[in-house]
Amino acid sequence: MNGKKCIAMLLAGGQGSRLGVLTSKIAKPAVPYGGKYRIIDFPLSNCVNSGIDTVGILTQYKPLELNDYIGSGKPWDLDRTNGGVHILPPYQTQEGGNWYKGTANAIYQNMEFIERYDPEHVLILSGDHIYKMDYSKMLKQHIESAAACTIAVLEVTPEEASRFGIMNTDQNDTIYEFEEKPKHPKSNLASMGIYIFSWQKLKKYLTEDEADSNSSNDFGKDVIPAMLNAGELMKVYRFADYWKDVGTVDSLWEANLDLLNPKINLNLSDSDWRIYSRTTGMPPQYICDTAEVENSLVTDGCDVNGKLDYSILFENVTVEHGASVEYSLVMPGAVIKKGASVKYAIIAENVVVEENAEIGADPAVVGPEGWGITVIGDRLTIGRGAKIGPSRMITEDVGEGETR
Repeated sequence: MNGKKCIAMLLAGGQGSRLGVLTSKIAKPAVPYGGKYRIIDFPLSNCVNSGIDTVGILTQYKPLELNDYIGSGKPWDLDRTNGGVHILPPYQTQEGGNWYKGTANAIYQNMEFIERYDPEHVLILSGDHIYKMDYSKMLKQHIESAAACTIAVLEVTPEEASRFGIMNTDQNDTIYEFEEKPKHPKSNLASMGIYIFSWQKLKKYLTEDEADSNSSNDFGKDVIPAMLNAGELMKVYRFADYWKDVGTVDSLWEANLDLLNPKINLNLSDSDWRIYSRTTGMPPQYICDTAEVENSLVTDGCDVNGKLDYSILFENVTVEHGASVEYSLVMPGAVIKKGASVKYAIIAENVVVEENAEIGADPAVVGPEGWGITVIGDRLTIGRGAKIGPSRMITEDVGEGETR
């Protein structure tokens, strides 16, 4: 078997603790997005559209739903005999299994998988970003520059820069310094957590990193600084399109509602760069004549009789007569009953909001200090007439008339 030019390794083990109850039962990349997608659809679709046909998905935390969702990889055209998509849980030895200690250790534990394809280059991706990107352009630049490693970067504002790993470069886009979340950033080039390495260099540095007992086995903290210190040629690849890290409740909510913003071009069914997903074959949505629907996205299988404004309904959601949903995400199978009000909230899968319950609040009414997105965990019931304020994370059923 001839070696592959480039294979992708997708880090999808994240617990996503900042998403709270939304990831209590599933890994972050399996979280629903945009009506009929999941977050992992983006890197997988980007790989296929970029001509990368071999993807290892490194799972760890609550992988069951993710494994079921990916299956053989057919929806993304990744059911191949030579390559395709492979789920890679932490490696089991005779002594037992070891959880991945860090991003670099996760790749190190799967070097045997990479060796099987003998690639010239390895693309490392995260499973929790929403964006459309042609990795083949980044690969072309990487090969032409003869870099040991190329890191995708995005220009951010000076205020945002201290939240990211920042790449300091010379006029040729060669990296001379990497700073993790600097208080006083020297540049505005934020790492997107997307790397291309030449395989021989990656293998060398992963092996050395694993042998260092003081290392935290992380690309950003350990491997990239080690390569810089050794004088390896490291380049940035500039990306200037939509990209969102959906690691927090607010950013997940924003990234979904960005789909409704006419100024943001995130056409997911664009025939030139389609985002593929595992479709369920639901019947079309039903919107009643008396329903009021504005600036919203309603997915197949929904039954809408109430009022919708600037919201996204995932598949098979019911909004009864007299119910209203504003600036909210309602995930698959949830039911919003008569007279209930949902504002600035994320309602997880299969939640039942009983009649006349009130969830969330408008920031203009409560003021910015105490305001935030309210999240209701999956399969919960919010009792009739219950009131749940802004910025709440609900993890258990709420009884009739209760206030939270």
